[in-house]
Amino acid sequence: MQTELVERARRGDREAFGVLAGGAVDRLYAVARLLLRDTELAEDATQDALVRAWRDLPSLRDVERFDAWLYRLIVRSCTDIGRHRRRWRAEITIVTTEPAEPDRSSELADRDQIERGLRRLSEAQQMILVLNFYVGLSPSETAEALEIPVGTAKSRLHYAIDALRAAVAADERSAVGGLREDRMA
Repeated sequence: MQTELVERARRGDREAFGVLAGGAVDRLYAVARLLLRDTELAEDATQDALVRAWRDLPSLRDVERFDAWLYRLIVRSCTDIGRHRRRWRAEITIVTTEPAEPDRSSELADRDQIERGLRRLSEAQQMILVLNFYVGLSPSETAEALEIPVGTAKSRLHYAIDALRAAVAADERSAVGGLREDRMA
């Protein structure tokens, strides 16, 4: 079904593209929101990615890879907006796309700890983790979205996970050190 819609949209069918865009807009916005951490910038990036998709769709060679191509477009849009606005180093907030459940305090603490750790990572590390763990792309799909070889994506993912672990551990050590100082005072 999607392949047929992509083919029709490639030939200029606006209704087919509207169906495709409607099915992808929430996913694209979620990725943009995670990367940019600003609702207005995420909306701009999503709109920009969809405009690029419509404009460049005739040049898409493999219609089976439409979703990965869209992720590549949203990453490019986020990168462009981040560079332009100099706000790329904004914090990442985990945005749930499912109905919210009441958080238990330990889960909330874990989420906050991961968010603080993500803030300490480079842009490339944040992108690879977001695409892999939050979006759920496989390493090959992540590689395609970032336009890098699969081996490079796997390597970057490995190092990003190590960096996140180190950042979380450093955060824990600083929190424990702060508690000791409070007790001694």
